[in-house]
Amino acid sequence: MVSTRRAAVLGKPIAHSLSPVIHTAGYVAAGLTGWSYTRIECAAAELPDLVAGLGPEWAGLSVTMPGKEAALAVADAASPVAAAVGAANTLVRRPDGSWYADNTDVAGMVRVLTDAGVTAGAAVTVLGAGGTARAALAAAAQLACSSVTVVARRPEAVEELRPVAHAVDVALTAARWADAPRQFSTADVVVSTVPKGVADPLADAVVWRSGAVFFDALYDPWPTPLATAAEAAGCRIVSGLDLLLAQAVGQFEQFTGVAAPRAAMAAALAAARAG
Repeated sequence: MVSTRRAAVLGKPIAHSLSPVIHTAGYVAAGLTGWSYTRIECAAAELPDLVAGLGPEWAGLSVTMPGKEAALAVADAASPVAAAVGAANTLVRRPDGSWYADNTDVAGMVRVLTDAGVTAGAAVTVLGAGGTARAALAAAAQLACSSVTVVARRPEAVEELRPVAHAVDVALTAARWADAPRQFSTADVVVSTVPKGVADPLADAVVWRSGAVFFDALYDPWPTPLATAAEAAGCRIVSGLDLLLAQAVGQFEQFTGVAAPRAAMAAALAAARAG
């Protein structure tokens, strides 16, 4: 029987990741001695060999960019949501040594948006069409949102999302980047998934719908200009830190098999950001 258990976050670059702070605090609060959680610099092309070389002490892996598609491909089995989204942020070692892929970003988004007051029938606008946008489509489907409009700089990127929208059974409408201010003004929920700086010029162009929810997947720097503008207009704000915690809670529970001490994990994350 393995007495020590290991987990890690994989990505490139990875030195900035706060996942070790969150998971380690969870181990301490849950009384899980012998558990450790580290960072491993790993490009997508390196992921299969790395995973194949891990010993039986490894319980799970958190996977961030750019390895989420590679994580799904390397798994022996996958959750329906990871398969539908086409990406996995979680690899769980099963008792027989095989790897199971999941995407806790989706459940995390559902959690943080529900906590912000999003209910069934909401109209959602997603800014960007990359990997996080895929998770946003699946979350919108689980929340029974009435519609999803994707605003992207490249029309072909939206087309690449259509198989995901079909898989999760959500109606997808494409909109041009120039139409973002108008789309934001009518949405109940706006989800920004673009890299830092990309959405900054929109901050002075948008007339927000008061009471709408704005979720920006970024958390460094924070607040973003768009989040500042949305909050000033009376929107409810959700940050990438909220999602970071929520998706980590799901991973923690799959890796360890015990309920996550969410409050302790949240406090550790807050302390790390403050420091």
